[in-house]
Amino acid sequence: MNQRPIFPQASNLVIVIASIILVLLATLYPFNFSIPNSFSLPKIFASFNNTSNFQDQVNNFLLFMPLGFVFTRLLQKLRIKTEMQVFIVILGSAGLSLTVEVLQVFLPSRMPTPSDILNNSIGGFIGFICFYLGNSQSFKTTVAHIENSRASRSIKQIVVFCIGYIFITFLISLFWQSTINLSNWDANYPLLIGNEQTKDRPWQGYMSEIYIADRAISTNEVAQGLADSSYFNNLGNSLLANYQFKGECCYKEQTGQLPELLWQGQSSDTHEGQGVFLSSSHWLKTATPVTTLSKRISKTSEFTLSTTLTTANSEQFGPARIISISGDSLRRNLTLGQQGNNLDFRLRTPMTGENGADITLNIPNIFTDTNPHHIIITYSRATIQVYVDNLQTFYSLNLLELMPKNQIGFYYALTFIPLGFCLTILTLLAKRRLILSNFLISGGILIPSLILEGILVSESGKNLSLKTLLLGMLFTGGTMLILRVRAAQLKMRS
Repeated sequence: MNQRPIFPQASNLVIVIASIILVLLATLYPFNFSIPNSFSLPKIFASFNNTSNFQDQVNNFLLFMPLGFVFTRLLQKLRIKTEMQVFIVILGSAGLSLTVEVLQVFLPSRMPTPSDILNNSIGGFIGFICFYLGNSQSFKTTVAHIENSRASRSIKQIVVFCIGYIFITFLISLFWQSTINLSNWDANYPLLIGNEQTKDRPWQGYMSEIYIADRAISTNEVAQGLADSSYFNNLGNSLLANYQFKGECCYKEQTGQLPELLWQGQSSDTHEGQGVFLSSSHWLKTATPVTTLSKRISKTSEFTLSTTLTTANSEQFGPARIISISGDSLRRNLTLGQQGNNLDFRLRTPMTGENGADITLNIPNIFTDTNPHHIIITYSRATIQVYVDNLQTFYSLNLLELMPKNQIGFYYALTFIPLGFCLTILTLLAKRRLILSNFLISGGILIPSLILEGILVSESGKNLSLKTLLLGMLFTGGTMLILRVRAAQLKMRS
């Protein structure tokens, strides 16, 4: 007589544990843990202000897909209800990811990143979907359960599900909007003029002044600022920085809100009408981090920067750092630099990453001569506006419109594939009502894309894009079509 194994699901449990170990190895190696000198809960919370670059986001998403797959397999073998499986997989993925991010606080080689928790959770959820697509019996049973559920016989419950579907779409759209704000600025970076903290990105040229405000100014205000730089003193409490480079040392901030700028390397003389001379042997750095400035701009998600500068060499690369609020050559809040004769601008947002380099912001032919140029830059709602010397020399760049195609495809897949999964459930519930089901299919595919595009156009200033509208519809409708075709094939076989 055959005996039943004591642990019938031991092999599945081992696979899940192996997947967890793989995640820990990938995210915590080389395990060089150390406790910071000033360890406290506020310090832990403060360290969660990092953002990952695009490649890291893709890797974090893919890393948790196998875990979601094998975890779902274990739960299915344990005869856990499908609804609970979804909840457990997402919660388990988020919990493991949160644990990893907290542990990374104690790893000098790692930085905790809140967005990784979301990417890991979605990766686990997609792993759940992949399991059910591949497991014929589980998928068929789940479809039958949805079609024969109580909700499928109640028009009121179907309407509630429809409202929930639209509500989820709005939440996702708001998340998109949050990716172009400045909430992830680090308050521990100093202001540097003419170089990077690593001392390896020097700029050679002259600078006479810098103004920085915590709001974007209007075109009329830009015109007045270009005509007379002292106009920025009229911005009142919005003006955070006013440095005038006159005399040898040192340069106090005129509003009294920021630390003074001190010479690094040798000091430099000022030149009448051009300001201080900056080079690889002498540049400026604030005595302490510009915490007030970074916190205020992080709160408003707007700023204006005005400076008058003269390059000494039109062939400087790196980009050579002109103005930078940064920790090193790979971490910054913003940087104004010279790349050949072009103006290179890097801005830290959840979308562009902590180096601000995931999206290229380049203004051509600014440094083709060695004449002084007055540059005013404003940022608001994903739009960067750059004025050089006058209102006619004007450039406008929108972060959402500059996003690389592969990045757009990835983000739209993360946004609309889960919506396609939800729409499939909704149409299965309404299958007995043909007219309602057809309406849900057409409306459910179109409405999420319209909502997202409408919010981004109205809130970020981007142009209406038919391509991104269709891309969202493709991911939503394509996911639903794959799931529905799979369900129909299995039903025909049975």
